[in-house]
Amino acid sequence: MSKSWYILHTYTGYENKIDRTIKALIEKGEVDSSIVTDVRVPVEEVVEIKDGKKKVHNDLFMPGYVMLEMDLPEIDWKATCSKLRRIQGVTGFVGTNPNERPRPISAAEAKNLLQKSGVIKGEKQVKIKQSYVVGDMVKINDGPFASFSGNIEEVNDEKDKLIVNVQIFGRATPVEVSMLQVERIN
Repeated sequence: MSKSWYILHTYTGYENKIDRTIKALIEKGEVDSSIVTDVRVPVEEVVEIKDGKKKVHNDLFMPGYVMLEMDLPEIDWKATCSKLRRIQGVTGFVGTNPNERPRPISAAEAKNLLQKSGVIKGEKQVKIKQSYVVGDMVKINDGPFASFSGNIEEVNDEKDKLIVNVQIFGRATPVEVSMLQVERIN
């Protein structure tokens, strides 16, 4: 047996309740802690800028799913899986029928999901909940160009960067800034 990550499909909105329920079942001894070793609800950090203030909160990036790290035995796997499937709000394991042994996700997929949610150290991804379009007027409020204002020339959503045309010594100069460093001017 070896530990692998499995995805449990749930009703949307039940993810945290199911997380708590599984942890309670482990604590009571109804589910073996050597089989189910970790339970995670995949969330990502979202930065939202409103009224010039930066607000950070966590959002589900896989609504309706819970990740389980399990060391599933070859024999007697049905007992554990059926206990997990019987939890209210659980619809089953992703990619399998109730009478089939669940299939784990690949190690690369698990690493990617855990890294995105900040469980694994590395490049934690932060999602910025702010949309800018070319031509928007913005004020830079952080970094070397703080207090400069200008028009957005280019938007790179993948890297969360903007090219802003600012006036430096009377000349229009394009500068690259993070979306976190600017605020929209109405």
